[in-house]
Amino acid sequence: MMRSLLRCVLSCLLAVTCLLAQDDAGQAKDTREATVGMRARIMQHVIEGSELVPAPVTNESPIMLRVLATWPHGEHLRYDLEWMGYEEGEFDLSKYLVRKDGSSMDGVKPIEVEVLSMLPVDAFEPSELEGKAAERLDGYKATTTLFWWLWGLGFVAILFVGRKWQIKQAPPKPKPTLADRLRPLVQEVASGNAETSQKAELERLLVAFWRSRLDLGSVRAVEAIVAIRNHDEAGALLRQVEAWLHAPEPPKSIDVAGLLQPYRHVTAESLQVTESVLAGGSN
Repeated sequence: MMRSLLRCVLSCLLAVTCLLAQDDAGQAKDTREATVGMRARIMQHVIEGSELVPAPVTNESPIMLRVLATWPHGEHLRYDLEWMGYEEGEFDLSKYLVRKDGSSMDGVKPIEVEVLSMLPVDAFEPSELEGKAAERLDGYKATTTLFWWLWGLGFVAILFVGRKWQIKQAPPKPKPTLADRLRPLVQEVASGNAETSQKAELERLLVAFWRSRLDLGSVRAVEAIVAIRNHDEAGALLRQVEAWLHAPEPPKSIDVAGLLQPYRHVTAESLQVTESVLAGGSN
C-alpha cells in the first residue's frame, strides 16, 4: 500500500515538473528585449481580428518583423513573430503589421518591445586594466647559465648533426579567409536550415566588414545597412541573404562562389581587427 502511494506521489511530482519546464520554455521564447542587430521571437501571441501580415519594409524602417506561423484561436488568431531592431529604443510591433484583407487595424493592442544598445549606457572610455605584480627575478644567474649551456649545445648540434638530418619542412598553411568563414553560414541560410544565431552572425559579419571597407564606422547602424544594401559590390551578398530570409519564394539556384569572391582576399583574422576598431569607435 505504501509503495503504491509513494509511486503515485512521485508520478505526480514528475508530471508537475514537466509542465513547469514546458511553461518556462514557452515563456523563454517570448522575448521583448534584444540588442541591436539580434533576432528575437514572440511566440503564441493572440491578436484579435482578421489575419495579419508584415507591412512593407522601407530603407528607413528601424524594425524588421516576420510572421513565422499563424493558427486559429477561437474567434481570433495566434501568431509566432520574429523581430529585429536596427537602432535602440522602444517600439510597437503592431505598427509594422497590416491586415491581409486590407481592413482597419483599429483595436489591435500594442506589442511593445525594446531594442538595447550593444554597449552599456555609461561606457564612454575603455575600462582600466587591473594592476599586476611584477614577476620575481629569483634565480636569474642560474637561468642565464643554463641558457648559455643550451645555446652552446644547440650550436654544436647545428654544425655537426643538423646537416645530416635535414627535414623538409611543409609549407605554411594559408590563413583562413573571410570567404572560408562565411561559406558555411551562407550555405546554411540558403538551405533554410540556419539557426537564429547563424543568421545573426552572417549579417553581423557582412555589416562589420563593409562598414570598415566603405568608411561607414561613424554613421548609425541603420544608415550603414542602407548604404551597404544599395552598393553594387557590397550589397550583392547582403541582398541575397535578405531574399533567402524574407522573400516568399527564395531563389534556389545561386552562384555561392561568385557571391563570396570579394571576400577571398581578406583573412578572417583581419576581420577580427576590423570588428575591434568599429567597437572602439562606437564608444
